[in-house]
Amino acid sequence: MRRAFLSLLLATTPTLAATPNFIVILADDMGYADLSCYGNDRYTTPHLDQLAAEGLRFTDFHSNGTVCSPTRAALLTGRYPQRTGVDTVVFADPARGLRETHGLPPEEITFAELLRPRGYATAIMGKWHLGYVEKFNPIHQGFDRFRGYVSGNVDFQSHIDQADFQDWWQDLELKDEPGYTTHLINRHALDFIRQHRQQPFCLYVPHEAPHAPYQGPTDPPVRGPDAQPPLRGAEIQRAYREMVQAVDDGVGQIVALLRELQIERQTLVFFMSDNGGTKEANNGPLHGTKGTPWEGGHRVPAIAWWPGTIAAGETSTTALSMDLLPTLAELADTPLPNDVPLDGTSLAGLLQRGDPLPERTLFWGMNGQFAVREGPWKLVLDPRSTAAKSQGKTQGKSRTEATPPRLFRLDQDLAESTDLSASEPEKTAALLQKLDLWKAITARPLAP
Repeated sequence: MRRAFLSLLLATTPTLAATPNFIVILADDMGYADLSCYGNDRYTTPHLDQLAAEGLRFTDFHSNGTVCSPTRAALLTGRYPQRTGVDTVVFADPARGLRETHGLPPEEITFAELLRPRGYATAIMGKWHLGYVEKFNPIHQGFDRFRGYVSGNVDFQSHIDQADFQDWWQDLELKDEPGYTTHLINRHALDFIRQHRQQPFCLYVPHEAPHAPYQGPTDPPVRGPDAQPPLRGAEIQRAYREMVQAVDDGVGQIVALLRELQIERQTLVFFMSDNGGTKEANNGPLHGTKGTPWEGGHRVPAIAWWPGTIAAGETSTTALSMDLLPTLAELADTPLPNDVPLDGTSLAGLLQRGDPLPERTLFWGMNGQFAVREGPWKLVLDPRSTAAKSQGKTQGKSRTEATPPRLFRLDQDLAESTDLSASEPEKTAALLQKLDLWKAITARPLAP
């Protein structure tokens, strides 16, 4: 069915004279308030601040996952990561037994596969993290060009991953090149834009920064033959700042090049983080961190910029990473697959005219942790919480079995500090019922 749909798409390619370019930039583990336009007063991020001032800044945007791989699967496919079997981290360690089998299933259709038959040049410059062996390589998922790495993180200098493998790819070839990872990603992104300025292009730029290992541009490697001890204490915060600012500099270079080539008015730039920040990040007023179902785990900075099309401003519309695929498809006048369920909603009307999105119930889930969002209401089940641990001991149950549902009104309690489940039992029960249905509908085993 996948091949038949893509063949049909190729046969119906329209004229592309007014087709927009797309640049999707993904930061890694960036906290909600790591940018100065989101309240960071420790240092400045002038280029992303300018992007926000000229574009649309989201205050209620979310990653589909609370860790790396699930969000990337959702971003690329427009589907909940549970449907694709990528609902947790795709691990690099061969000892886990998943290196050869776990990844984004080849039959899943990415936004690159939708756009390439319509005349788009496509590329990914940066982190893939959706499978390690060749069958999972992004070249087989609609991308014409790949410069980057396939694991969860590499040393920023030596490009060695956490399982001690060299991990820098040029398309299907494992071939290292010297350079600081963020600078390499930026350079390849700029080269691609220059080379394809006269045709529609879709450029996916998933950065490594500010994910660990914490290394600024001049710090030594911490993996490989020339490895030095990892940074400690205040040096970590110094490196973290430099990592965020290197991403910011790259965004500034991309915008400057678009202006130089006079294609900024036909290019949508969308920036977001893949999940909430770690303890080294600035999550502002949010509770929780990366890897948790709390707001600090999945509410992320997001900015849409398209001069002449997107009016400058701010939106409190609730949106997710899985909304990107239907958005790009609508803006490119590209039909969506009709044989697989899509979960994302197009943001095209919101971006172009400020149209509201339809009401919907949204879900997060990983390793027994779940969250449900419906309007201002949010239900959280966190088996790693203190409450789950204490109730499990008291009741003689596992922490997952004993996890108490907690209910919050985010419009009144963004910090998720006041549990309303006891005073709102009907709302709590209704959201639990919807969660059970969602789990049944989206369940899929690990990718074959």
